[in-house]
Amino acid sequence: MTDCKRTAESRPLVGIVMGSDTDLPVMTDTARTLKEFGIPFEIEITSAHRSPARTAEYARTAVERGLKAILVGAGGASHLAGIIAAETILPVIGVPIASTPLAGMDALLSTVQMPSGVPVAVMAIGKAGAVNAAIFAAEIIAASDPALAERLLQHKERLARSVAEKSEKVRKEFAV
Repeated sequence: MTDCKRTAESRPLVGIVMGSDTDLPVMTDTARTLKEFGIPFEIEITSAHRSPARTAEYARTAVERGLKAILVGAGGASHLAGIIAAETILPVIGVPIASTPLAGMDALLSTVQMPSGVPVAVMAIGKAGAVNAAIFAAEIIAASDPALAERLLQHKERLARSVAEKSEKVRKEFAV
């Protein structure tokens, strides 16, 4: 598992877990987004099917490592988020990965259909879901971190400005 002998400032607050290194191209967007918000994280590959003991250990020890949320990317049968959610009290956010001929629908459906009592928040398939998982984790942490809350507000303002700028560009292009 990740070496957690770090300073308090760099101690991970979010775990990024993926079922395979083939999930890394999508989950890189999760890591990039967390970095943009200044949120320290750890990153692991573990499998619900190929390394169930490693997966359970990761989830069971997440609270003592100081994590506040776990973001899980997996494709195919995608049981990883559910196994992690079963082993921790932390919020678990699933990112379905399009890694099979079913284009991520299998991962989406298996992640979203958790039984009562074992919740997993589920994002969109692929890159949008990976980015939104990081932002959702930031929103969870921002409930007790005013500086992060301010960074999130600035992010929302940048999004709004971007839409207004695009609208202005389109209006000018089609002005009669």
